[in-house]
Amino acid sequence: MNRRKGKKLYGDRSKEEAKAPVKDKGIRQNRNLQDAGMQNSSRDQNERDSQHNRDISSKDVFGNSFLCAQFLRDCIDLPALKKIRPEDIEDVSERYHPYLGTEFESDIVKKIRILGIGGAEEGQDGQPSFLISLIEHKSLVDYDVSMQLLRYMMCIWTEYRREMEVKKRGSTGQKGFRYPVIIPVVYYEGKAEWTADMRLRDRIREIPGLNDWIPDFRYEVIRIHDYSEQELLERGDEISLIMLINKIQDVADLERFLRIPSEELNRIIRHSPEHVVDVLVSAIESLCFKIDISAEDRKKCVQKVRTREMGYLFENMERISIREMQQKVEEIRQKAEEDVKKVEEDVKKAEEVQRKTEEDLRKTEEAQRKAEEDLTETKEKLRIAEEKIRQLEKLAGE
Repeated sequence: MNRRKGKKLYGDRSKEEAKAPVKDKGIRQNRNLQDAGMQNSSRDQNERDSQHNRDISSKDVFGNSFLCAQFLRDCIDLPALKKIRPEDIEDVSERYHPYLGTEFESDIVKKIRILGIGGAEEGQDGQPSFLISLIEHKSLVDYDVSMQLLRYMMCIWTEYRREMEVKKRGSTGQKGFRYPVIIPVVYYEGKAEWTADMRLRDRIREIPGLNDWIPDFRYEVIRIHDYSEQELLERGDEISLIMLINKIQDVADLERFLRIPSEELNRIIRHSPEHVVDVLVSAIESLCFKIDISAEDRKKCVQKVRTREMGYLFENMERISIREMQQKVEEIRQKAEEDVKKVEEDVKKAEEVQRKTEEDLRKTEEAQRKAEEDLTETKEKLRIAEEKIRQLEKLAGE
């Protein structure tokens, strides 16, 4: 995977970027989430809320043009994206839901205006003046993701063709017509290495002499665990802070996060636009549900993010969260060991059954061979007997 070294973007934001309006739906609704959703204290509800927060996290993050611009600049090694601004990005994800329905709901499609690659009105000269970024979130390795991305890409190109035909009928059939470039990106939060093939052609059976008939493209994988805490902190932007939060998946991760100097975290969000703070609040609430802290402590964490005091986020909470988390991890470990033992016992039983079955099969085959030999011997005796009878009949006739 190509990765360029992140640089500090904190001090280089334009006034337009810092004040960029939020065009995307669903961001502002998180502002009062700490008050609206914390009244039900049952564990079942907490678990449902935790899963909900995990599911909406990537949608909230990349649905925000400010954060998406930071992500594309930081993580995709492409010169055309180095100067991307929030105002250059348009979220067009909802256009493609009719094609794939719920399968597409968690994915982000961005139309990115790139200065210098076109000057005419969109599609007027047959050459699109923008790129398409397709961001797919994964928590586990998905070996069929290249085919999934291909389906999405075909939907995007199909919709683009429809739009251009509405503007000028027959334009897509012209020699000079071109479809926009799509950059497929997998945002991967899992700790395990990404072992899926990253080219489409590797998912298709290869037959000598037929390679020219195999379509191909490569997707980009952004694995958050490839970035160290120090590297993300050096970037000094909000998307890197969110990636730091998303990296927390066990006790060790949480302890490393708690050791980050307070001033480092506070510096990043000191001048963050309110709509970006809304997304940070959502990320922090997801983390709070994950480590199972109380509703009251979740509310305090949200308040600290709101007041730009994120460096003191879990102050006085190590005793609560880490101890409980360690206990849960130990319970999970013990349960996993028990499951492993049970599986091993089941495997042994299955192997014993298989051995017995193979022994029975061997005995059956031996019995079958013996029966076939006896049948052959009986047939030979019968043949000899019949021959003797014919000889006796012949002698009697003479």
